[in-house]
Amino acid sequence: MQWLAQRLELGRSGSTPNLLAMEGLRGLAVFLVFLVHCMTLTSPWWAGHAGLSALASELHALGNVGVDLFFVLSGFLIYGALIAKAQPFGRYFSRRVRRIYPVFLVMLAIYLALSLLFPAESKLPAGAGAAALYVLQNLLLLPGMLPIAPIISVAWSLSYEFFFYLVVPVLIAAFGLRGRTPAFRIWTLIVFGLCGAVYLAVQGGHVRLLMFLAGMLVYELHHERVRLPGAGALGALGLCLGLGIALLPLSGPLSQTLKYLGLGLAFALLCLDAFAPTWLSRALSWTPLRWLGNISYSYYLMHGLTLKFAVLVLGKVLPLSAGGVGLFLALPCLLFVATLPASLILFLAVERPFSLAPKAT
Repeated sequence: MQWLAQRLELGRSGSTPNLLAMEGLRGLAVFLVFLVHCMTLTSPWWAGHAGLSALASELHALGNVGVDLFFVLSGFLIYGALIAKAQPFGRYFSRRVRRIYPVFLVMLAIYLALSLLFPAESKLPAGAGAAALYVLQNLLLLPGMLPIAPIISVAWSLSYEFFFYLVVPVLIAAFGLRGRTPAFRIWTLIVFGLCGAVYLAVQGGHVRLLMFLAGMLVYELHHERVRLPGAGALGALGLCLGLGIALLPLSGPLSQTLKYLGLGLAFALLCLDAFAPTWLSRALSWTPLRWLGNISYSYYLMHGLTLKFAVLVLGKVLPLSAGGVGLFLALPCLLFVATLPASLILFLAVERPFSLAPKAT
C-alpha cells in the first residue's frame, strides 16, 4: 500500500497548498465527467421511473462542466509556466507532446484493436484509404476543433487542449506579455476575452475556449495575491453557481456565450479561493480526491471503455425492472469503483513513467 501511495503522490513544486488543491480540483472534474457517462449508460434502469430519469438527466448536465473545469486549470498552468519563464518553443512543445501522447496512443491502439474485433461497434469508415485517413485525423487530435467524430469519444477535448498549447505562446509573444506589468496583462486578457465573446455571440464557434482564458486570468490574480473575502465562501459559491449554470437549458450562440462567460467567472472564483489558504483549499486537498486528480488523465481516457464493459456485464445479471432509489444511489458508486483499477494500471504503467517523469511538466 505504501508503494502505491508513493506513486500516487506526484510531489512536484514542493506540494504547496495551491498545488494540492489543484490536484483535488482535477479529481472533482474527472468525477463530474464520470457522471455524464454513467447516467447515459445506466439510463435503461431509470426509464420507467420519471423522477429518477429526470434526476439522471440533471446529473448528466452537471457532469458536462467537468471538462470546462479541466480547461480552466490548463489555462492557469500552461499560461503561468510560459509567463514565469521564457523557453524555446521546441522544448515547450515537446513537453506538451510528451504529456498528452503516451496515454493517448495506448488508448487509441486499444480502441483500434477493439474496432477490428467488434466491427459492429467500430467507428472506422469503410475502405482502407478512408479508414487510414480517419485514424490519421485522430492521431493529429483534429476531432473536436474540427467536425470529426473521435475514435475515443472523450478525446475531443484533447483537440481543444492542443489548440490552446499552440495559440498561447503566440499570444504571449504577439503582445509581449512576459515583459509587461501584471495590470497590463490582466487588462489585455479581459479585452481579448470580451472581443472573443462578442465574436462568438454573433458568429458562434468554439465557445469553450473562453474557459482557458478564465484560467489565465486566475493565474494573474493569484500571482498578484488577490484574495477573495469570505475565507472560502465565495469559492464554494462559485462551484454552486457553476453547477447551477450547467443546468440552464440554453441554446444559440448568444445564450451559449453568456453561459460560458458565467461559467468562467464561477470557476475563477472557485479556483482563486481553492489556491488560497482557506477551508475550501483544505477540503480539496483530501488525499483520496487528490489521488484521483493525479490519475485523472488516465482515468479520463480509460473510464468510458471500462464503464461500458461493466454496464454490459451488469445488464446480464440485473434486470431493468430492478431500477429504484436504492439502485440509483448504489449503482454509480459501484461503477465508479469498477472503473478505477484499469485506469490505475494505465497511470502506473504508462502515464507516470512516460509523461510525469521529472523533466515533463
